[in-house]
Amino acid sequence: MRELKLQMSRVEFAQAIVEAGRDMGEAVGCTARLVAAWEDGEVLCPRAVYRRILTRMTGRSMSDLGFSVGRPAAPAEPRTEAVGPEMEDLVERRAFLLDSAGATLGLVPPGSRLEGRRARIGAGDVRAVDQVVNDIYTHDHDHGSAALRRQAAKILHTSYQWLQDGSYTQRTGQRLRSATGFLIIAAGWLSYDSGRVADARSLYGEALAAARIAADPGLEGHAFGCLSLLAKASGRPREAISAAQGAQTVARTYGSPRMLALFAMREAGGWALLGDSSATDKAIVRAHTLYAQGPRDADPSWLEFFTPAELAGLEALARADLDQHERAASGAEQAVLLHGNAFARNRALYTADIAIQHAVKDRPEPEAAAEAAGRVLAFLPEVSSDRLLKQLHNVESALQRHAAVPEVADWLEEYRTTTGIS
Repeated sequence: MRELKLQMSRVEFAQAIVEAGRDMGEAVGCTARLVAAWEDGEVLCPRAVYRRILTRMTGRSMSDLGFSVGRPAAPAEPRTEAVGPEMEDLVERRAFLLDSAGATLGLVPPGSRLEGRRARIGAGDVRAVDQVVNDIYTHDHDHGSAALRRQAAKILHTSYQWLQDGSYTQRTGQRLRSATGFLIIAAGWLSYDSGRVADARSLYGEALAAARIAADPGLEGHAFGCLSLLAKASGRPREAISAAQGAQTVARTYGSPRMLALFAMREAGGWALLGDSSATDKAIVRAHTLYAQGPRDADPSWLEFFTPAELAGLEALARADLDQHERAASGAEQAVLLHGNAFARNRALYTADIAIQHAVKDRPEPEAAAEAAGRVLAFLPEVSSDRLLKQLHNVESALQRHAAVPEVADWLEEYRTTTGIS
């Protein structure tokens, strides 16, 4: 399978599997972590749905691809659990029971091992926590955070219980702490997108502590990057810059240029909010240079959102903070176009940015602003995000000055009808 991947990273290969599955009418949530589990031998043979997709993609049998035809075996590390066929079955179910849950609001199916306490914790339990994180992001990208926040908090509580009361090997304990840290960050993101900034800040701080205890530079960099984003959103540019620089320092040896590119773009956002156009440009150039180095196997699965579309969108946000409205509008348009049909919530936010830039620049184009604003309303109610609702309010404020324009007046009426705001 490694040979057939050719130059594709694990992230790209996972995306190819998802697309092939879609063509076959199979809905799967394949991620880089799952591909890594196949390559590293944690799973000796994929589940039936993936066997069908891989066979169609490659024209090879599972044996030809290097997999065992039998049932996946339990991890090889020392375990305190009972062993045997029954335990192997439990490990497989725990590892992949959440594979397609991101398409629904139910992160944890009835009967899942994540529903309660566990006396003994193994590698399969860690993978179950990892999969929850992936499912959170999968659902959040398309539908926003509102429906997931409380469920994520319950699962996080379970993971805390496992760390506190469970029995596990040293290696499993370290992996569980890292997995819990990434779950904390996911919960923090849901809080941020739901408008609970104080909760998000507290959770990101917990994730930073977990990263240092687990000696996990990828998690530590991710936590610093999230703190940078939160600081910028809260109007603290110097803190945003310092946190982004901290993220780059921690992640410099991680082996993921695109992770460094994201953190460089976070730094650019801080400089832009501070009004320093020169420092902003330098950080943006550094981000593009790093991104152009291409994907790596070290790229974490949470970085899947950082596509060329997102790179363009983040630059557009920085241009907007520098009052470079023409470049900001163009960049946001590019971000929406490059996103295609993916990442609905981000597309909605960038489309709202387009509307605002057309409304506030020196020579406003109210008709173009109203057209973009109309596209934003089309995302409701499928996308449920406090940030999107706030951005729609910002669009309304920007368009009020052009209320005499018929297209704008029509949009204002539609906005009030759709949102129930009088």
